[in-house]
Amino acid sequence: MKRLFACAIVALMSVGMFADEGMWLLPLLKKLNLEDMQKKGLQLSAEDIYNINGSSLKDAIVIFGSGCTGEIVSPEGLLFTNHHCGFGNIQALSSVEHDYLKNGFWAMNQKEELPAPGLKVTFIRHIEDVTTQMLKGIKEEMSAEDRAKRLEKNRESVEKKMAKKYEGKTLSTKEFFGGNQYFLFAMDIYEDVRLVGTPPYAVGKFGGETDNWMWPRHTGDFSVFRVYAAPDGKSPAKYSPENVPYKADKYLTISTEGYKEGDYAMIMGFPGRTTRYMTSYEIDKMLTVDNPNRIYIRGERQAILKVRMAADDAIRIKYASKYASSSNYWKNSIGKSRGVERLGVKAKKAAEEEAFTAWVWESMDAKRIEKYGNALPLIEKYVTEATPYESDAQIMSETIFRAAEILNASTTFYNAYNRTKSVEEATKRTQAFYKDYDEATDRLVTCRMIEVLREMIPADRRPKSLAVIDEVWGGDVKAFTENLFEKSAFANEQKFLAAVAGGAEALENDPSLVIMKDASALYKELLAKVKPLKDDYAKGHRLYIAGLMEMQPERAFYPDANSTLRLTYGTILPYSPADGVEYKYYTTIAGVVAKEDPKNPVDFTVDERLKQLYAEKNWGGYEDADGTLHTCFLSTNDITGGNSGSPIMNAKGELIGLAFDGNWEAMSGDIAFEPNVQRTINVDVRYVLWCIDTLGGAGWLLEEMTIK
Repeated sequence: MKRLFACAIVALMSVGMFADEGMWLLPLLKKLNLEDMQKKGLQLSAEDIYNINGSSLKDAIVIFGSGCTGEIVSPEGLLFTNHHCGFGNIQALSSVEHDYLKNGFWAMNQKEELPAPGLKVTFIRHIEDVTTQMLKGIKEEMSAEDRAKRLEKNRESVEKKMAKKYEGKTLSTKEFFGGNQYFLFAMDIYEDVRLVGTPPYAVGKFGGETDNWMWPRHTGDFSVFRVYAAPDGKSPAKYSPENVPYKADKYLTISTEGYKEGDYAMIMGFPGRTTRYMTSYEIDKMLTVDNPNRIYIRGERQAILKVRMAADDAIRIKYASKYASSSNYWKNSIGKSRGVERLGVKAKKAAEEEAFTAWVWESMDAKRIEKYGNALPLIEKYVTEATPYESDAQIMSETIFRAAEILNASTTFYNAYNRTKSVEEATKRTQAFYKDYDEATDRLVTCRMIEVLREMIPADRRPKSLAVIDEVWGGDVKAFTENLFEKSAFANEQKFLAAVAGGAEALENDPSLVIMKDASALYKELLAKVKPLKDDYAKGHRLYIAGLMEMQPERAFYPDANSTLRLTYGTILPYSPADGVEYKYYTTIAGVVAKEDPKNPVDFTVDERLKQLYAEKNWGGYEDADGTLHTCFLSTNDITGGNSGSPIMNAKGELIGLAFDGNWEAMSGDIAFEPNVQRTINVDVRYVLWCIDTLGGAGWLLEEMTIK
């Protein structure tokens, strides 16, 4: 009965799939999704979305930086993305004198646009299935090492051949379904990207940490950049005053017609990582080890940063991006654990695994048993045996490598010097580190992080260089930390420059570097212990997915997100998060004003000019048919991190908003899609235009857009 029940659950999960679930590869839309998309309202053809022989929607969608999505909205390379995606670049361009984070910034012509050093934008030009070539010579009985070597040899061969076909393009081959399928991506990467505009913090970050991942939402989460090209307007080029705005063959039309409940909506972007094929064993590890570690350690660091940032504007600017980056995944981990437990995801996964095991063994098919019989046991073995090592590695990563900045500075210098053998180059790179560094803040953080490491890792498993805390300092971490900062040349820029004048040798025995070398060696030891277990896991994971696909031939499978271009489609829809609670599918500017809270000025300060315009009911012509200015709205699209900044489009492929968040009740969505409660939170493009034009006074930008 248990096996029959498990099979029934899997059948219900798989038949047809839920229409809004899935992050679909563009070349497969015509085969897998187009009919359903058009039934839901899509008015475009598959070629309108992805055309290998001409321009299509995909040519307007870009990777923004290294972890977000953006969209081209004018023939002059104008680009929209989220405020939180541009946050690090805005922070880097800010100072106490020019506080673009707090006050916002709007260029009033192209000459005023600000170069953003290090920022890149990537266009996907071609996508090609290279599975056959990549799996040539691959045999299941191969060892993990031999398989990896063969795959790398095949990859080199594929990309060498494709380099002739896609001359001048950057090529990247990605695996899908755990290594059962491979696609090659041909890309153009533009390295001259400039800040055009950003709303003030009170708009772009409104709601802050309090509202993060929550609905209802009222955040104007957008920023505006421009892609520049070589003087021909097409070719990628490094920054130069001679560069010109990128001449876009394809850019998005913007619709101000709005939306209503039940309307078709689709999102294209670059979702970073999902684990929809995660097993119950891995979920248990996440709930009991990974997430608790992350939540506790980051929470301790963030508490210190929050106090320091509130007390000093210079420190606020230096640490704003670091804090935002840390707190985003911290709160995500809290919500994910909560959602997985509340929605019973582990039990659903266990039922699917039971059905899989029954399918393998009850068939009495020797070949099936030989191929798939060990898939789940390999995964279980990895989780059981690797968890102690991975937990220690995670704790060290979160405390020492990520948070203790004095130690990071030593590693920055050491790695740069070893790579370049140039003291000048290593010095230059280390100096850049100090731009966003405050010694007093780092003293507090480093001390607390070492305390946390000692709390969480037994003495015999810690970096040996920290043993002096007990041997010399009687367990007094604060005294040890103060001594570290007094003696290390990496405690501040002045001490570093004075020490490095004596050459790299003068820093070889620096106490910060000694700790980092020791910790890094221990970290590598931990990874070495995990590697054979991970190799077994990779095999088990690959076979488990292959087996599921064989077991359910009627199911339209989609691969886990891996930062490649995907499309997800759904509808504009409200939801009910709990008994007796009903959420509308949109919010308005009235909610912004209503949320103002003097007791929480960091998250809920309302921009003064916005309040004035609200009092005047000056909507600039961007109001909805109901006479109000909408700020954000909900859709049923399936997204994850990396989709931030993605365009949400209507049935005609017109831009109606920018995706920027998921909702708290469905934080388990990276592991299992929950159709009843899973929603994407989007900023309304009409609010974006109002902020640019009416609030920001940069209406000149709208003149180059196509607005319906």
